[in-house]
Amino acid sequence: MKKKIVEIIQSFTSEAIAENMIEVPTYAHLGDFALPCFPLAKKLRKSPILIAQELAVIIQDESIEKAEAVNGYVNIFMKRSTFAHSILTNIHNQGKQYGSSDVGAGGVVSIDMSSPNIAKPFSMGHLRSTVIGNSIALLHEKSGYQPVRINHLGDWGTQFGKLLVAYRLWGNEKEVQEAPIQTLLALYVRFHEEAKIDDSLNDQGRAAFKSLEDGDTEALALWKWFRTESLKEFQKIYDLLGVSFDSYRGEAYYNDKMEPIVEELQQKKLLIESDGALVVEIGEHLPPCLIKKSDGATLYATRDITAAIHRKQTYDFVKSLYVVGNEQSLHFSQLKTVLNKMGYEWADTIHHIPFGLILKDGKKLSTRKGKIILLEEVLTEAILLAEKTIEEKNPRLVNKKEVAKTVGVGAVIFSDLKQHRKHDIEFDLKKMLQTEGETGPYVQYTYARACSILRKAPAQNTFEVTEVNDYEWEVMKSLQQFPSVIKRAAAEYDPSLLAKYAVHLAQTFNSFYGNIQIMKDSNHLPYRLALVQSVAIVLEESLRLLGIKAPEEM
Repeated sequence: MKKKIVEIIQSFTSEAIAENMIEVPTYAHLGDFALPCFPLAKKLRKSPILIAQELAVIIQDESIEKAEAVNGYVNIFMKRSTFAHSILTNIHNQGKQYGSSDVGAGGVVSIDMSSPNIAKPFSMGHLRSTVIGNSIALLHEKSGYQPVRINHLGDWGTQFGKLLVAYRLWGNEKEVQEAPIQTLLALYVRFHEEAKIDDSLNDQGRAAFKSLEDGDTEALALWKWFRTESLKEFQKIYDLLGVSFDSYRGEAYYNDKMEPIVEELQQKKLLIESDGALVVEIGEHLPPCLIKKSDGATLYATRDITAAIHRKQTYDFVKSLYVVGNEQSLHFSQLKTVLNKMGYEWADTIHHIPFGLILKDGKKLSTRKGKIILLEEVLTEAILLAEKTIEEKNPRLVNKKEVAKTVGVGAVIFSDLKQHRKHDIEFDLKKMLQTEGETGPYVQYTYARACSILRKAPAQNTFEVTEVNDYEWEVMKSLQQFPSVIKRAAAEYDPSLLAKYAVHLAQTFNSFYGNIQIMKDSNHLPYRLALVQSVAIVLEESLRLLGIKAPEEM
């Protein structure tokens, strides 16, 4: 509509008007759109008030009811019936494809996401990368891209040397078999506690990891066992969240692929020696990028450089996204700089998608100290609470357990995604599981309410829009915004825009539902049912793009 308003204005004047100049007023009595004329005053050498008066006269179209000049603004009121019919027809014809685009033209977008560490529990901290990455993948798919979800498992590094030492000193095979993750975590925490007293343990850990890199048979066998048991545990979480991956290639996959990259860096004269280690100088504003330590062990950066090149060769991506915490910003700046120095122009298509921490009582959660909140326990508790609520409010509901899982898991996902990803989140289970306000269950319940209306209503094939009341109009304006919200959320890698939109649409619909007797006015029934159906389509699709299921009954 903004584009159309600009076209109308420019058919009468040569003055350039940008779409972003058109505003949406906060209050309905100021119109549906508004054009501030102050930016035009200098070029036209007229007062904004006079410009607004002249433009108000020329802005005419079959889709516009009227245009009013008020204090240097042109307030534009749309012809509600025409606008509403157009929106509802579009949604009816396009169905779940409403809001889709071909912006991506089929280009591949690789998304490095989730990436938990082997032999450690799947904590709430890993929830963020998993659900933010999944939603970004779905938004890009909606926008015509081909997302490739990569679970770059933390299955290599000095922590495995520490774990090997801990297992050899204090481990018990039977205990690991019975409760692998919990037992291995306890060993890892004990190692760090003991290392505070005996620093030689850290040296043993480094030596053990070096033996793992050198292919020691016993070390490799233990590592593979830890990895297999961990993946079984992780899969339970992914099944609950409804998240799948195209690749599980972790850090270990690149073990035999790093040396050629180190040689390439050497050939391109990018490596220099610093205190026995090999580094790439980045520049004045960033510290050097460590490639190899003095003992010859490779580093995190070496693997990520290798992985980036391998992914480009494998997927030929148009964008490569890394959904990794805020604290890794320096690392990704170094990664892009090194790849650029190597002559890879595609390095500029790499984007770090940072996100904040999950805090408990204002403090960061730490695996080393055993201060973690297990995601599986949170999801289980959320499902049980949802089941209890259903039992109290709708005991006759069919598939209660399945609906409880959908609502409970959806509540946890939504509580994360409604926050801007860069913000730290204070963990509060009670707030997370609230079923009122700006929550996942509220949006899901609104969708179920719309489905209930449609089930009870007679079938309708056609509709006419003769008049649109204020409650309906707010719903129409919200429905019309959906494609632009998708476009912006994908472009800004920000699912919170979509989560907030879903809440707003649900609120406008519930206001309409609470004030209009939908089924009692037969003259307006076909049109109002088309509105209800459109809301159901857009809410279901909004939830899907957030990685949340929409139950038809609650």
